[in-house]
Amino acid sequence: MTGPAIAVERLTKRYGDVEAVRGIDFEVADGEVFGFLGPNGAGKSTTINMLCTLLTPTSGRASVAGHDVVARRDRVRRSLGLVFQESTLDGYLTAVQNLRFHADLYGVPRAAATERIGSLLELAGLWERRDDLVSTFSGGMRRRLEIVRGLLHTPRVLFLDEPTIGLDPQTRAAIWDHVHELRLRERITVFLTTHYMQEAEHCDRVAIMDHGAIAVIGAPDALKSAVGEDRLWIRTADDGAAEAALRERFGLEAARQGDALTFTVPEGESFLPRLIAGLGVPISSVQFARPTLEDVFLAHTGTTIRDAATPAGATAG
Repeated sequence: MTGPAIAVERLTKRYGDVEAVRGIDFEVADGEVFGFLGPNGAGKSTTINMLCTLLTPTSGRASVAGHDVVARRDRVRRSLGLVFQESTLDGYLTAVQNLRFHADLYGVPRAAATERIGSLLELAGLWERRDDLVSTFSGGMRRRLEIVRGLLHTPRVLFLDEPTIGLDPQTRAAIWDHVHELRLRERITVFLTTHYMQEAEHCDRVAIMDHGAIAVIGAPDALKSAVGEDRLWIRTADDGAAEAALRERFGLEAARQGDALTFTVPEGESFLPRLIAGLGVPISSVQFARPTLEDVFLAHTGTTIRDAATPAGATAG
């Protein structure tokens, strides 16, 4: 495939007077893991539904694997795999039966489907459970099986809509191990939506979405570096003297937070030896933290992702 895996130009979706997606632009490179980060209701699922041809855009253009999502819907659908937020597996069928049904829907030849089902189940660690009813599977196993199903017809782009929602952190980490391995083996592009900050760290690039618009796009580390400096907390024998020394010797303004002094500096880890050697006040403990994607979200939207979440009873998007 030449060109970007996904290309979006001024993509908009309106519901009456509500503009759920507000003229967004972005591209996703072939083979990239690209994430939409934002709270429920930000427009992430609406965007993914337009890219997957489940919703028709109000205006703008989008293409997936080189095919226009409006003019070439059938070609788009054959070029993508999709894992929804909610499970769509049939619990009364076995893992293999679920996969065979999907293969039949996509017209995968039976011999090719048998070989591909076996290799993907092995890769996902589900081969030993292939003949078990899906109703007996854990949440993490079901999610792995859904990802396998999404790859069965050899798509070029895999869409994951909140792929680990409702799973515990350990299971989420295991799912991501499988996603990365499948990405490398299958040579696919992965596009995901998430509101988990830790999950966004797995992406090559993320787009932070808020109120239907894209606030910023970039690699997680680059976005965090652009936000600002590392934050340090120190506990000393004399906070008043330490506060004065920080101001006079290092040009730093500190604030009191509980029983600690806190301040920000660039490259906090390399600053620590200078601080310990030059403060002139005994330090009993030091902590430091680098900017997080939560800080990035706050810097670009003016709120935390938790505070921006849709109130109970609202429709997620």
